[in-house]
Amino acid sequence: MGRPPKPRKCACPDRTKVVAIYKPAGVSVNELQTVMLFHDELETLYLCDAQGMTQEQAGLCMGISRGTVQRILSEARRKVAVALVKQQLLSISDRSRGCLEKENSLSGSCL
Repeated sequence: MGRPPKPRKCACPDRTKVVAIYKPAGVSVNELQTVMLFHDELETLYLCDAQGMTQEQAGLCMGISRGTVQRILSEARRKVAVALVKQQLLSISDRSRGCLEKENSLSGSCL
């Protein structure tokens, strides 16, 4: 059994409250597969891609290591790319809520 996950800080506390879905136009939500994007993944995308921070700077901001940022960022980019290319529903939520919402997500195991 691994050690418990380290808490991850969000630079903007308002982003931790975001619960949203993005879907292709003209398709019913019921017909789409869901890709779950968690708040820590959204935060790394924002810090590294939108704000132009290095992974090390983003790690300092979030209170985690650069390696953890790299892993989270890679997974977040993969999820967004899959949702866009395969025209799937992209759902943003926290990990505890995300695991309860949909079983057919791309998120893998619930942590």
